[in-house]
Amino acid sequence: MNQHLNPWITSPETAEPEEAAADEYVSPPAIITGPVLGMVEPDAADRLARRAVTGKATVWVTGVHGGAGETRLSHLVEGARPTEHAWPILEDGFSKPAVLLVCRSDMHGLKAAQRALIQWASGAAPDVNLLGLAVLADAPGKLPKALRDFAALIGGGAPRLWMLPWVESWRLGDTNTGTPGREYQRLITDLTALTN
Repeated sequence: MNQHLNPWITSPETAEPEEAAADEYVSPPAIITGPVLGMVEPDAADRLARRAVTGKATVWVTGVHGGAGETRLSHLVEGARPTEHAWPILEDGFSKPAVLLVCRSDMHGLKAAQRALIQWASGAAPDVNLLGLAVLADAPGKLPKALRDFAALIGGGAPRLWMLPWVESWRLGDTNTGTPGREYQRLITDLTALTN
């Protein structure tokens, strides 16, 4: 299968042949920016809740399951606030909040992210500006291939995907070590650019 296809919105029948010459231009994967025509809404039990939020935030960080890391990431990004595992609905009812979905890289976390992205892509989520999905490592070391491939597949359903490594100091309770690495710095830089 062509690695440049977004499996959420491109069918194999419309794929470009893999035999394309090396100097031939291959278009980047399609980016999903909102609801997708024909996407089936998930069952009510599989939907992320909605929650009215007060105040302002540059980014609303939404963990798609308990222990996803939404609070930790919200402390790294200036002006970000966690939403307590729910889609944010702003007080004014008219503004479109900028949302970053967050999950852990284990199968439970990735499936929760998949359900949230299906909810968003089907139009069953509130109207938000979804910035992307951040997948935080659930353990030290290299992510197993099966989880890495599944994360890439699920990430195709978000406008952007950030794969973030394990931070041992967080496990030991040290949260004052600053930005933990280049992947996190890239996330912060990207979110700042997307929300200014």
